[in-house]
Amino acid sequence: MQKTWERWAASVPADFRFAVKIPRTISHEAALNCRVSMLLAFFRQISVLHDKLGPVLIQLPPKLRFESVLARKFLTSLRECYAGDVVWEPRHASWFDPGVGELLKQFRISRVAADPPVVPAAGQPGGLATLTYFRLHGSPQRYYSAYSNDFIDALSAKIATLARNSQVWCIFDNTASGAATQDALHLTATLASYGPR
Repeated sequence: MQKTWERWAASVPADFRFAVKIPRTISHEAALNCRVSMLLAFFRQISVLHDKLGPVLIQLPPKLRFESVLARKFLTSLRECYAGDVVWEPRHASWFDPGVGELLKQFRISRVAADPPVVPAAGQPGGLATLTYFRLHGSPQRYYSAYSNDFIDALSAKIATLARNSQVWCIFDNTASGAATQDALHLTATLASYGPR
């Protein structure tokens, strides 16, 4: 797998950054209750991206509830292995209590603003405020639906405002029907109208 990361790093411009998703073996199969060696192996692999590595995304399975002891243990292990940018996409309502946001801040982790949101708070960024990460899966039909012009125009205004004080990422995951490319191009063009940041 490391050869694949090396090949990808060599195939993009110098200013390109990868947003990397942590393997399901850690987030789903182990449900965060993994050995430190699994984390170390993953971060060793992606280290070959060097300065082309952006935030690491940890998307949780929809049925994984917040358990304070498990979450703190995993986040402690994570930070022992990796000091870079991490974004957290929980998909169970129990992760959206204010105390969980404070826990993420303690570990310098940002909570993803996702669409469609599992609860209203899931549509807003949380945790560490200096990194904002939108992950848009398509709505109303997840992975398929394109976003309306009004949605993308409103998102552009929000990103332009957030970018004054935060590093902002926006990932379109509505790829099943090819909508992500057009949505991303629309967003890029609209953001350009706000001028350089």
